[in-house]
Amino acid sequence: MNRRRSSLFALACAATLTVTASACADDEPDATPTTLAPTDTSGGATDTTSGPATTLGPYVEPLGDIVGEAVTQKGEFTALAGYLIEAGLVQPLRGEGPFTVFAPVNAAFEALPPATLSAVYEDKELLAAVLTYHVVPGEYTAENLTDGLELETLQGQSLTVSVAGDTISVNGVELVATDVPASNGVIHVIGEVLVPES
Repeated sequence: MNRRRSSLFALACAATLTVTASACADDEPDATPTTLAPTDTSGGATDTTSGPATTLGPYVEPLGDIVGEAVTQKGEFTALAGYLIEAGLVQPLRGEGPFTVFAPVNAAFEALPPATLSAVYEDKELLAAVLTYHVVPGEYTAENLTDGLELETLQGQSLTVSVAGDTISVNGVELVATDVPASNGVIHVIGEVLVPES
């Protein structure tokens, strides 16, 4: 991966965390919010200097929409949620939709170099671009994801679906779980962060 693509990837990852945090912050005030710090990628204590702590919630289960379902899925998407908040994408993703979201788990962000995450986190425009590259207008269940299908993302570039037997991939990244239902779309779980072309 060249230097420019690495920087873009880092910015995209940071953007994802930021968008999630912002979306949740605008919810109803009747529940106790949960505070998160940026994901630790060093194996040690979380470096809170890389970005502000984010506040999720208040949520009352079951929420049902894309954002609520992502945040409440056993803690697997807290990094994504935080980035969404920072990028200001929470309210758009709580809209009518429908949307299809390819949601990276926490480990996908933790696998990124800390310097890359910090670079993306500091560039909110890049963060938003990376995050919206994971969202497709319309609802595409696993059954609808056919080999060679091109899906235009909210970011503007397209994702290419590949199907080999029971394995479904987007841009070469395998879906590790599919068809997590939401009231305004569907979530597919991926183990890597998708990076748009620079």
